Amino acid sequence: MKTDILLVDGYNIIGAWEELGGMKRKKLADARDRLIERMAEYKAHTGWRVIVVFDAHLAPGVEKKKLNYNVEIIYTRKNETADERIEKLVSELGGRRVQIHVATSDFTEQWVIFAQGALRKSARELELEMKKIDQLISSKVKTIQGQQPLSKIPLTDEVAEIFEKWRRGMK
Repeated sequence: MKTDILLVDGYNIIGAWEELGGMKRKKLADARDRLIERMAEYKAHTGWRVIVVFDAHLAPGVEKKKLNYNVEIIYTRKNETADERIEKLVSELGGRRVQIHVATSDFTEQWVIFAQGALRKSARELELEMKKIDQLISSKVKTIQGQQPLSKIPLTDEVAEIFEKWRRGMK
């Protein structure tokens, strides 16, 4: 069985997506948080391991690794770019039973990771994929909401309303 891993160039995606770009202009931390939330939805839908990499120069300090919503987040070391870290991760995580996908619109980075055996996914492709996932989630929610539990005893609407009030502890 093959394992899929999605490596995301965080600031590249934030800059490319309209929703996140608008958030970035107001508050960068909000755009980062929203990207992580979106990638958690991606992970939940696909089952893939997701790692989001952010450049250190926009979040100064020492290297940090976090787990948020089951998404791995890496802030690179000082003087290390997200591209460099992604290249290292492709090399470290790659294997016969692992397929790595890298989400970035950095053309040079796409060629470097492609040469290492990873598949590229542009920011636009990832955004379109997320829109499809959103539609699937909405559809599932509507289906679940539309499924009313059926009583085995036929009840009038008035009696069902009374029972519902009792169930909720109302009189």
